[in-house]
Amino acid sequence: MTSVSVNLDFVGREYPANAPYSVGREKIREFAAATGSTHPAHHDVVTARGLGYPDVIAPATFAVIVAQRAEAQYIEDPSAGIDFSRVVHADERFTHLRPIAAGDELVTVLTVVSITQRSGLSMITTRCDINALGASVPDDDETAAPTSSDDAAGLELVSTVVSTLAVRGERL
Repeated sequence: MTSVSVNLDFVGREYPANAPYSVGREKIREFAAATGSTHPAHHDVVTARGLGYPDVIAPATFAVIVAQRAEAQYIEDPSAGIDFSRVVHADERFTHLRPIAAGDELVTVLTVVSITQRSGLSMITTRCDINALGASVPDDDETAAPTSSDDAAGLELVSTVVSTLAVRGERL
């Protein structure tokens, strides 16, 4: 027999924007190297700007770094009933409206979309809306590009990450 303790009342719950994540050139370069992303726009500012981007751009899967910070708010919430030692990542989908670029300040709103339970397993689907605060600004003076003061107000939706986690119940 298996006991499942994930709190079903969390469906629809939204966690507010977390602390901003500052995207730096070196973070992008390190992630690109670790994932084998060799496109010059991930490594070279001049190339990225020549392609029309404000700075080096992150590989598409870089969004997982920001999404997991937001998911941690939910997973670490004691009333959610999630034992992280029993979590397995089941699925992840990315929708990008534009590339994440060095200089972005990103905040993420997490929504618990669904929780289904069967056979001692909880399947939790979350959605992370990753938003940029204002305009992209380089993190050093490597060929700095001008930014518009009009871009500084509000949030810009950059990416959405939909994740499904499988939480194994405890054997009794």
